[in-house]
Amino acid sequence: MYKNLRELFKENEGKGAIGAFNLHCFEMLPAMIEAAEENNVPIIIQTSLGTAEYIGFETLIAAVKSLAERSNINVCLHMDHCKDIDAIKRAIDCGYSSVMYDGSSLPLEENIKNTREVVEYAKERNVSVEGEVGSIGGAEEGVVVSQNDAAYTKVEDALKFVEATGIDALAVAIGTTHGQYKSKAKLNFELMNELRNSLNNVGLVLHGGTGVSDEDMKRCARDGMKKINVGTELNKSYIEEVNKTFPTATPLTSLRKLLGPANERMKEIIIEKSSLFKIN
Repeated sequence: MYKNLRELFKENEGKGAIGAFNLHCFEMLPAMIEAAEENNVPIIIQTSLGTAEYIGFETLIAAVKSLAERSNINVCLHMDHCKDIDAIKRAIDCGYSSVMYDGSSLPLEENIKNTREVVEYAKERNVSVEGEVGSIGGAEEGVVVSQNDAAYTKVEDALKFVEATGIDALAVAIGTTHGQYKSKAKLNFELMNELRNSLNNVGLVLHGGTGVSDEDMKRCARDGMKKINVGTELNKSYIEEVNKTFPTATPLTSLRKLLGPANERMKEIIIEKSSLFKIN
């Protein structure tokens, strides 16, 4: 079924975290949902604004809804890291079930003001909203933050933000980095636990999941994260597989044979990650 984050968090309570996986092209979509079906877990398909514009809002949403309605698992379509309120409203109007307004680079009061505007618009249309307090460093599609500008989330800021905006999910900075895949992040679990204990009415979100070790992933899912994002590893692995298959192609080779191995590798990764997020 097609659901928003609020609904997924409620239904998945006590079962761990839900994996949020970045879609970069239309070809990835069926394999992503197949992976969740094989693992019997809900899935959050998330896109940047650029991906939504590349595929087409209406085409993308129609496909996700159709696959979700035929599936035995719950699917959420989430707009990730969007700083453009008008674009977020367009995503909501077209049928996204969840959106993220990223005002983390703004002064806290301005972040609150803009996020509240998004929440008010979204809730009237049964769409969930994620916000961010603190800055997660690194670079990912649509996200460029130098590591020098990255900053841990302050508990007092997070409390003020959540109470003032009424968001459903909060991305917190506890040591992860966007785009990190050559090394593993050192997470501040003490801060994560403090945030969890202080913010029990909102779902905590871990960004930069590619750079987190398997053991730390399990701990995050067990100890309070409701949504864990994985993007860079999917994109990196897809490119690696395509680089293997495309040099072998002739003008008569079917494109589906060239993309098939990349889709299968991505499916394997989603199954592996989703398994880490489950509490047994």
